[in-house]
Amino acid sequence: MDKILLDGVSLKLEDVIAVACGGALVGIAPNAIEHINASRAMVDEIVESGRVVYGINTGFGEFSKVTISAEDTAALQRNLIVSHACGVGTWLSVDVVRAMLLLRINSLSTGFSGIRLEVLQTMVDMLNAGVVPCVPEKGSLGASGDLAPLSHMVLPLIGLGEAFYNGELMSGAEAMKLAGITPVQLAAKEGLALINGTQAMTALAVLALYDAKNLVQTADIAAALSMEALRGITCAFTPSLHALRPHKGQVATAQNILALLEGSEKVTKQGELRVQDAYSLRCIPQIHGASKDALTYAEERVLIEINSVTDNPIILGEMGPISGGNFHGQPIALAMDFLAIAMSELANVSERRIERLVNPALSNGLPAFLTKHGGLNSGFMIAQYSAAALVSENKVLSHPASVDSIPSSANQEDHVSMGTIAARKATEILFNLKKVLSIELLCAAQGIDLSEPAKLGKGTSHAYNLIRSVSPILTDDREMYYDIEKVSALIDTNLLSS
Repeated sequence: MDKILLDGVSLKLEDVIAVACGGALVGIAPNAIEHINASRAMVDEIVESGRVVYGINTGFGEFSKVTISAEDTAALQRNLIVSHACGVGTWLSVDVVRAMLLLRINSLSTGFSGIRLEVLQTMVDMLNAGVVPCVPEKGSLGASGDLAPLSHMVLPLIGLGEAFYNGELMSGAEAMKLAGITPVQLAAKEGLALINGTQAMTALAVLALYDAKNLVQTADIAAALSMEALRGITCAFTPSLHALRPHKGQVATAQNILALLEGSEKVTKQGELRVQDAYSLRCIPQIHGASKDALTYAEERVLIEINSVTDNPIILGEMGPISGGNFHGQPIALAMDFLAIAMSELANVSERRIERLVNPALSNGLPAFLTKHGGLNSGFMIAQYSAAALVSENKVLSHPASVDSIPSSANQEDHVSMGTIAARKATEILFNLKKVLSIELLCAAQGIDLSEPAKLGKGTSHAYNLIRSVSPILTDDREMYYDIEKVSALIDTNLLSS
């Protein structure tokens, strides 16, 4: 397998997924090594000269006023890691932690952080060997970087903490030993370089974007199937109409729905059965399109972040160390809050289409709750309940984390981003959205089966057949959660949107 070479400036979102989820191997690009060594030489010179520089021979945060002797710099860096490993909660997933390791290596490979090449190479060895540090999901303010999560990530690197190796939970020291990797002893500046960054929130963000890109396409497919089940009017998707309001997402969605419905005999024209549809059908381009535009914005921010230097202080060549604020997570916090709201809206409108499918007063002739024997059978009645519960939960989760702040480190860090909370909330909303879309896909397929037989669209017929390959038509009530999980797993394969 070809290695993905890291230089800090050319990593792609697809590369992160390949490493985090696919086990792709990585290495440090040859052109990055010179920069890494040059910045390290500057740190060594500062230590030898005795010049006081934040993070190299001082304490941290409010303790930046305390000067540390040269003989204590190694202890300072170790103490930084162990004292900051204060995370709580369940472990972040293996995929997220692998992405964190990759992104931190990439950022440090730019050669602006003063870390030794041997430390970076040890992190590369951990990633390639499958040593996955145990990182609790909670405890980051997202301001001075993801201090707590990244500290937990670093613990096995120095022979501490816990880690997974070959799928088994063990001590960090044992995982490193079994992998044949020698832990490192941190030198001046290195502890701070390892944990002062946004890699926890950004790792979560990359994986959230990957899921979101699949789900926005799935939402279009679900909507198109619902259009067929409800005998929807396609005139509202006319390209010339959307050219008058040319938001990219809106125009693309209208085109996509028409492409999915191409050749369908289930949909109608304006005036054939009624003059217009409800907003959940008629406004699919405007609603889905706005969410797609928000996704594009978030992706642009995240792509910048995965190739950024988020350390402090930053070694700027002849200028030397500069203490700035590149560790602050505000860009990712706002992007993830925006993504959360946008994905929540896709779930909102999907649930409204589910309601139209199951409600005999709104379903254009379909039987109540999509069952032929109502009363004896409840059909999809409670499936709509579940969708409504998920949508309501999303509304709570969509409250922006980034509008909150709480001071820390004796008010030295007096504004924080809450970016990791924003990314975690977005991840949970995406989980809920996938389940809501699964329910809509099931309802739409059932509605198609219960309506007059007619040819489906070019794209919708493919989706319908995939759904029916994992979930047969509902004739009598059964444990519906099996069907929801099967369709949810189908969404994960990306086959629906391919």
